[in-house]
Amino acid sequence: MADKGSTRRSAGQDLGASSPDRIRNVVLVGPAGSGKTTLTETLLAASGAIPRAGSVRDGTTVTDFEESEHAHGRSISLAVAALLHQDTKINLIDTPGYADFVGELRAGLRAADCALFVVAANEGVDDGTRSLWRECAAVGMPRAVVITKLDQARADYDGVLRQAQESFGDAAGGKVVPLYVPVRSGTDVTGLTGLLRPTPEAEETGLRGELIEAVIEESEDETLMDRYVGGEEIAEDVLVADLERAVARATFHPVVPACSVTGVGCTELLDLVVRGFPSPAEHPSPEVFQPNGAAADPISCDKGGPLVAEVVKTTSDPYVGRLSLVRVFSGTLTSDQSVHVSGHFSSFFGADAGHEDHDEDEKVGALSYPFGKQLAPADQVVAGDLCAIGRLSRAETGDTLSSVDDPRVLKPWSMPEPLLPIAIVAQTKSDEDKLSQALGRLAAEDPSLRIENNAETHQLVLWTMGESHAEVTLERLGERYGVRVDQEPFVVSLRETFGGSAKGLGRHVKQSGGHGQYAVCHIEVEPLPEGSGFEFVDKVVGGAVPRNFIPSVEKGVRTQMERGCRLGHPMVDLRVTLTDGKAHSVDSSDMAFQMAGALALREAAAATTVTMLEPFDTVSVVVPDDMVGPVMSDLSARRARLLGTDKVGEDRTQVLAEVPQTELVRYAVDLRSSTHGAGVFTRSFAHYEPMPEDVARTIPPRT
Repeated sequence: MADKGSTRRSAGQDLGASSPDRIRNVVLVGPAGSGKTTLTETLLAASGAIPRAGSVRDGTTVTDFEESEHAHGRSISLAVAALLHQDTKINLIDTPGYADFVGELRAGLRAADCALFVVAANEGVDDGTRSLWRECAAVGMPRAVVITKLDQARADYDGVLRQAQESFGDAAGGKVVPLYVPVRSGTDVTGLTGLLRPTPEAEETGLRGELIEAVIEESEDETLMDRYVGGEEIAEDVLVADLERAVARATFHPVVPACSVTGVGCTELLDLVVRGFPSPAEHPSPEVFQPNGAAADPISCDKGGPLVAEVVKTTSDPYVGRLSLVRVFSGTLTSDQSVHVSGHFSSFFGADAGHEDHDEDEKVGALSYPFGKQLAPADQVVAGDLCAIGRLSRAETGDTLSSVDDPRVLKPWSMPEPLLPIAIVAQTKSDEDKLSQALGRLAAEDPSLRIENNAETHQLVLWTMGESHAEVTLERLGERYGVRVDQEPFVVSLRETFGGSAKGLGRHVKQSGGHGQYAVCHIEVEPLPEGSGFEFVDKVVGGAVPRNFIPSVEKGVRTQMERGCRLGHPMVDLRVTLTDGKAHSVDSSDMAFQMAGALALREAAAATTVTMLEPFDTVSVVVPDDMVGPVMSDLSARRARLLGTDKVGEDRTQVLAEVPQTELVRYAVDLRSSTHGAGVFTRSFAHYEPMPEDVARTIPPRT
């Protein structure tokens, strides 16, 4: 497939594409350390888009999108850079490989039409890599496998190829077959042999026939299969056409070796992208709806069609302001165009989606093509292309841009559930004043970040994907917005209730000159079944407590229930009966009887056992089969109630359990560590139940 004279330098040239068939949107996917960013720069250098791979500008590489990426030594957000090859624009979308930033990966998958799945020859395929492959498979993303770092010590191309075939092959839904094989001089890789052309070198490998059969089979070209079985020599162009169909169906995954240091394999890889990857017009478009939720006609990747585009990433820069990375799915986007901005996360994902629904019109300012942190001006952007838009004040990640006269809403991609809570508090009053707006901007950028103001614990909680995600979020708060915060221990929303029935006397009597304070009430308290709430019963006879003060007693009881009677957590599921009391014609008041009601509940609590109630979540943990035993043992140690197991696919098992929330605070971190990134879990609230007393005694009181 190689055409080594076809690469053109893109730097300084117009990166606009005239039609969708001359665009390829390619996302680079792979585990951290596999060499995605280095490969991206090598491809840019091979095309002439940058002078050489590893170019450094102001201390960061071309594809670093944030300054902090250089400090962290790994990608933490997706970045886009474009190049030209064979008169085709290729948008390379580099994504983080670390599990904490799977939200960035999913955004990259949404923006792309095909993936280069990067595996290092000196690392191989681990469980984390298999998880990334499943992320791609879940959205039907066409994939090619790139085996990098062939020039590194301990590189084992043949071994890693076998691992990839075993992990990503038929059992995982497709065929993984070499398209090129490395040519060696001693231990050095000096070039590649293409297997589609009928050359002596290709025939010597013995792999050409396997490749041709796989291409024809996965493209479902029965006529061509008959010709091949009949002994006819099939022209390369015919095979390439079938290759492209097979790749587009996401069932055939060609393998290309590449050396990022020497550049061996990069031209062949670019040729594959142009000739073997689907164009935007061949990739299915997302579902489209009207803002009111009604179904709308499907869209196609037609530059003359109605405008439908989507914000796949939002960033804020202290100097540039808000910047939106946009994928145009239909129509043509032009500078200074008025667009309708729609965000309807709750319509698709429920009220807890974390983003407020909104609809408004905005005017697009200047358009540009992203090249890492740099921007190249653009007059218009056709369907299938990516662009950056500055200063869209209300657009958030996942929002749809469409025609003002005919607005549309794309169903957003599935967002990962953040499972690690981080409680924060502003350091100063100045920080507190800026915190809300800064967090709002971060949430608009990052749908995998959820912000909770817990009304019960009075904590401000950031729900994050893991420790690295939390660290980066706090860094952004400080560096971008100048907001300094401290972390504090996360408090689970516990409850309190009475362990038995009890009586209480509330006596609030004070005399300090002028009108005094006088209120006495007698109550009986009994626990109710879970979920019953609170009942207040009036059994006062003879006017011992005047009718106008009976609501005051109830209000005092309710106030004390909110404060709790043991560790400061709300009390629930109680029936309080007011049986008697006393009043004074002058000194009794609403406030006095409120105080008496609260004192009566505290006295009743002291006369019986106050039981702590803890929330339980239903937890689903999916792990490789060989890790089921350790995971179940760990859950049991967390006081879990195991509900059962189910098979998931060929080699994974789902473990279901009910687990106390107090045992899940750091489970996202612990599970990832114990399973080497292979385990994932989801959680949903189940119910409250009594906490064992030996555990309750370890819980500190709320301040």
